[in-house]
This record gives sequence, C-alpha cells and structure tokens, in this order.
Amino acid sequence: MRMVAKRIRVDESNAGPRATRRSFLDRAVLDHMTTAVLLFDAVPSLVDMNPAAEELLDTSLNKVRGSPLTSLFTEARVYQGALRRVLDTGQPLTERDMRLGVPGVGTVTVDCVLTPLSGAGSGARSLVLVEFIALDRHKQISREERLVADSESARQVLRGLAHEIRNPLGGLRGAAQLLERELADEELREYTRVIVHEADRLQNLMDRMLGPRTPPRLRAVSIHEVTERVFALISAEAPQGVRVEKDYDPSIPELAADAELLIQAVLNVARNAVEAVEGRGQVLLRTRIHRQFTIGQRHHRLVARIDVVDDGPGVPEDLQERVFHPLVTGRHAGTGLGLSIAQSLVNQHGGLIECESRPGHTVFSILLPVNNRCGE
Repeated sequence: MRMVAKRIRVDESNAGPRATRRSFLDRAVLDHMTTAVLLFDAVPSLVDMNPAAEELLDTSLNKVRGSPLTSLFTEARVYQGALRRVLDTGQPLTERDMRLGVPGVGTVTVDCVLTPLSGAGSGARSLVLVEFIALDRHKQISREERLVADSESARQVLRGLAHEIRNPLGGLRGAAQLLERELADEELREYTRVIVHEADRLQNLMDRMLGPRTPPRLRAVSIHEVTERVFALISAEAPQGVRVEKDYDPSIPELAADAELLIQAVLNVARNAVEAVEGRGQVLLRTRIHRQFTIGQRHHRLVARIDVVDDGPGVPEDLQERVFHPLVTGRHAGTGLGLSIAQSLVNQHGGLIECESRPGHTVFSILLPVNNRCGE
C-alpha cells in the first residue's frame, strides 16, 4: 500500500501518456483493494476514496466527495487530530484497534494508517492518505470459513445417515405392504398402514434434510424477483400484528441462479423471522451490494446481500454458532430444518447465510456472488 501511496501523486501539469497509464494503474489497484482507502485534504475534507471505503461508509463517492471529515464519522475530533499531526509533522502515523464510528452503520474496529502525500509544485494541496483495515471483517471471514466447513460436514453426515436409513426403511415398508395383503382382519390391516405411513414420513424427513438432489438450474435472475415473491408470501401469511417492510437497492445487477431454490431459501429464513416476533413486531427484507467481498476463502468482485431483519427476542447466544445445523432449533414447535435447508441451497450458489442477533434485533444475511455467469 505504501507503493500505491507514493505512485498516486501525478504531476498533472506534465501529464503525458506514461503518466496517464500510471494513473490508470493506480486507480485499478485501488479499486480492487479490500482495504478501505480515503484521501483527505488539509481542511480536512474528502477528496477521493476506493470502493472498499464506499462499502465501509455505506455510501458512494459522488454523494460525499468534498464532505468534511466531521460529517463522515462520529467522534471525528479524534481522527481530525490524527490527520493534523500527520500534516504538521510530515510523518506517517498508525493507530491500532481504533473504534471507528460511522453514522447509520455503527462502530467498526479498525487499524488506521495515515500517510502524508506531498503535492507536485508549491501550490499543490497537502493531502493525507488514510487506510482503514477492518479487524471485524477479518474475524467475520474466519467465521464464514467455519460456517462453510460446518455446513459441508453436516451434509456429509446427513448423506451417510440417509444411506444407512433408506435401505432398511424400504425393506420395512415393503414388508408391511406384503403383510397387509395377507391379513383378512381390517383392524390388523390398520396397523400395517400405520407402519407404511410412518416409513413414508421418515423418508420425507430424510429428503427434506438432504435438500434438492439435482444441481441448481442457473439463469439470469434479478435478486428482487426473489425478494418480491417472498415479500408477497409472508405478507399474506403474517399475523395481523406483524408488519412486513422492504428496503431495496435497485442498483444490484442480475446474477446466475436458480430462482425457485433461492425463493425457498429466503422464504425459510423469512418465515423464521415472522415466527420469531410472536405475532407482534416487524420483519424487514433489505437488499444491498458489496464490492470486493470475500465469502469464505473466495474473493468476489460483487456480492448481493439479502437481509432478513426482525425485532423479536433474538437467537440465544449459545445457539448462534449452531443455528444452521440440522435439527437445532430454539423453539419447541420448530423442526430445526428450515435454516439448515436454506444454508444448503445458498451454498449451492457459492453463497452463505450469516446470523447476527441480540434482543430486539436479529439479522440473517444471505450473501450471493454476482460475478458468476450462466453456464460456467
């Protein structure tokens, strides 16, 4: 990053083809970085920032270019003092484990590196390059990798379990049907019908646990085609005391997906949210776009995010790490399959479902890569 900080200075008074190529390279490097990079002048106000910084601030450069630092961060005097020290001394500064407050987003723990940039010529502005390295995001990536591994382990266990159960289950059902044909007493036949019915119910349970047996049939899908179907369904199903709201980002491009499988995944999560508010509260469907985002160990240029937010009592802390495991549920009436199936369906699209919960605010975030293509 230090090399980028030095190369970003271009003497525009003598800018020729070589300088133009260098400027383009610098811009391309910055745009593909996962570290948030912002450029401030001596005011200090924002001069430029990369897409990772737009992601951190949950806004676009066009909206905030020229804004004073005080409008970008809460408790901005701390950061303003650090910027002033760098400008006065001409020396870089590093702040570790800094609590960065972003209006409308919350507080993020970051390492902050400030680097002074001297302008070209005596009349050039003094600038400071600020790098925010989100430590919370590093922890989140580790958690995502664990979720992916846990999900795959659970599927392997279920496949093995299904294989061990299906053969004797089929034999049991067949034997019951043969026995029924030999019985003349109608009352005795009723017992064999119970055996067949329970065998079918267990088979259906196994099928639900394993999820679809065929791979997703990919086509170009708007994420809002999915959310609108789910919104209509849960709005019709929700009790009268539950408000169902939506907040969409219309800029999200299409992605290659199986729309029916995604609808099922989002619907499972949304129905859980409706049940969680216990007849009185709010469920919100929200969509956003991430740039230069990592899911597990794979980096993606664009990732679509569907948030299902509810104001219910929250997921107990001891269940949050296990809530996507089969047969794990925090409700007496729950089967513990809805979230497990949803996670499996999203995993088939190269995505992941995350959960963050506290009393009064639970968010299930469905992350889906946008930079995949039909037929790949």
